[in-house]
Amino acid sequence: MPLARSLSMTSLNGLPQWEDEDLPVEDLLLFEVSWEVTNKVGGIYTVIQTKAKTTADEWGENYFLVGPYFGHNVKTQVEACEPPNPAVMKAMDTMKSQGCQVFFGRWLIEGSPYVLLFDIGSAAWNLDRWKGEFWDVSNIGIPFHDQEANDAVIFGSLTAWFLKEFDDKPNVIAHFHEWQAGVGLILSRSQKLPVATIFTTHATLLGRYLCAANIDFYNNLDQFDIDKEAGERQIYHRYCMERASVHCAHVFTTVSQITAIEAEHMLKRNPDIVTPNGLNIKKFSAMHEFQNLHSMYKARIQEFIRGHFYGHLDFSLEKTLFFFIAGRYEFSNKGADMFLEALSRLNFLLRVHKADVTVVVFFIMPAKTNNFNVETLKGQAVRKQLWDTAQSVKEKFGKKLYNALLKGEIPDLNKIFDRDDITIMKRAIFSTQRHCLPPVTTHNMIDDGNDPILNTIRRIGLFNNRTDRVKVILHPEFLSSTSPLLPLDYEEFVRGCHLGVFPSYYEPWGYTPAECTVMGIPSVTTNLSGFGCFMQEHVADPAAYGIYIVDRRFRSPDESCNQLTQFLYGFCQQSRRQRIIQRNRTERLSDLLDWRYLGRYYMHARHLALSRTFPDKFEMEPSAPPKTEGFRYPRPSSVPPSPSVSQHSSPHNSEDENEDEDERYDEDEEAERDRQNIKSPFSLGVLPQGMKKQHGEYRN
Repeated sequence: MPLARSLSMTSLNGLPQWEDEDLPVEDLLLFEVSWEVTNKVGGIYTVIQTKAKTTADEWGENYFLVGPYFGHNVKTQVEACEPPNPAVMKAMDTMKSQGCQVFFGRWLIEGSPYVLLFDIGSAAWNLDRWKGEFWDVSNIGIPFHDQEANDAVIFGSLTAWFLKEFDDKPNVIAHFHEWQAGVGLILSRSQKLPVATIFTTHATLLGRYLCAANIDFYNNLDQFDIDKEAGERQIYHRYCMERASVHCAHVFTTVSQITAIEAEHMLKRNPDIVTPNGLNIKKFSAMHEFQNLHSMYKARIQEFIRGHFYGHLDFSLEKTLFFFIAGRYEFSNKGADMFLEALSRLNFLLRVHKADVTVVVFFIMPAKTNNFNVETLKGQAVRKQLWDTAQSVKEKFGKKLYNALLKGEIPDLNKIFDRDDITIMKRAIFSTQRHCLPPVTTHNMIDDGNDPILNTIRRIGLFNNRTDRVKVILHPEFLSSTSPLLPLDYEEFVRGCHLGVFPSYYEPWGYTPAECTVMGIPSVTTNLSGFGCFMQEHVADPAAYGIYIVDRRFRSPDESCNQLTQFLYGFCQQSRRQRIIQRNRTERLSDLLDWRYLGRYYMHARHLALSRTFPDKFEMEPSAPPKTEGFRYPRPSSVPPSPSVSQHSSPHNSEDENEDEDERYDEDEEAERDRQNIKSPFSLGVLPQGMKKQHGEYRN
């Protein structure tokens, strides 16, 4: 049965959408297997959770997620129900009759997909037997002390057992994510089950370990002794599980081009398809709505700044920009080392050029702490006291002014404040006096003497002095709307900032800059992150759309740091109007990150797996491209993303300049032009044109 595909230009704001009218979904079952189904461990949870609605819309009642059972997760996330499919019910009953506990229900997320959860503990008594069977088919031994690997064997054995209970009809597709789910794939293939298998690696196991050790990774991809490196790190058995899963799968996919190159060297197989990660995009009915949210949450951040910098608030908050970096506390992998060095250089540039812009930078990276910093709490208390004092005086002033106006008199402003009012205001002013600098961290760090961020801040001297144009705040805790310091959720905080900075060295995809993009917030990423590579291939001039891509692959560390510094300095030079226009453009790129668009990559993987597993029933069109087509947004022809070198200084000239910009810039017209540009896909592993690898790629 041929799997025909066609392109439609009628939906998703002009992005081409696949139609799968000839795919017999009603005669197929799709199982997506992952350790992070209803179990948040890392980024894979976000991938599966956000993709569920798109997949459920496509597959309906024939889509099931398979994961481990954890009582505390199920109680809050899953609603129990009976399986709608008789084949699934039969397989569950067979397993239950032999002592395995299997839980079925609906996951209470968008799309409400069905979930099938195996209780690992109830089947643990089979561990030794299943480890022996796994050794017989793969020659991979699992150490008794590695609990995570042992759990993976139990989970994989249960998954393979479940899939074995299905007959030839309906045909089954099983999609496995990461090595923890890979045992089920290996056993399914060794038992020659009639199941089309797909394996997706979101980051190679050994790649993470090597980069965490600060090794020159990308420069030596073809030189590593893989077995030796895995053995030295005592993960050889895990590496073998991952590599066996990759080679057993009918279709192998990765989440980005950069991870595809990594997998080719680490796992010795080229991915069949790259399946980028997406998000569920909720568009506002009016363009200005997300701009209003930016203004609202920016005001909340400004309130925190007023308290944190009390006594040193000699800079204008209207001319203050908020930058941030967020994620796991991986100092080098996440690029915090380069970011801090760039901030030192940015501070120098702003001081030398006597810029009136101040930059406040937040580091949202969870670390071990004792509690809140007393000085930080005091700052918020002082701010609240000053606000209450101002409100009290304002109320008395308002009453006196009101009574005077009722009498037809203009009040004497010298007499409108009495001695008590003056005393209260003087006491308020004295309370803002500070004999120390504003703290660089909001919490007491447990081991601040060895903290890499704090040690770098000490080295570069960014201590929030009055003369510094760059201020630094380390918030070593996840953001929460219930916090007494910064009562904002992460999404609210991001919307209130001006720029997200993520100069990562190792980032297989990168959800943080993607989340910034869908919220209309410009971001900095690198060409070593999956997100950065994806945007380079879909956007002709990413910087014009608020996606600044630092070259960490073909430049030395110092050159990359200088490039990052120039991006930050150029952003500081933008006018408020230019930032608003850029945010509009950034938000417009969110269509590219919508699962309704990126879900087609997973569709293609499933098509390919079916054609390879059941060639007599399914076949791919010979003309079908191995990759889907993507859009190529051109560089906007209207208002530039950065200011021109010369700027008028008089208010009159500024107004004229703004009028000219109004004539040149039409948001709807520019957006429509963007939608008309389509570009052929990027070929795997090919270097950008004109970018030749000379004496190796740099580690930085």
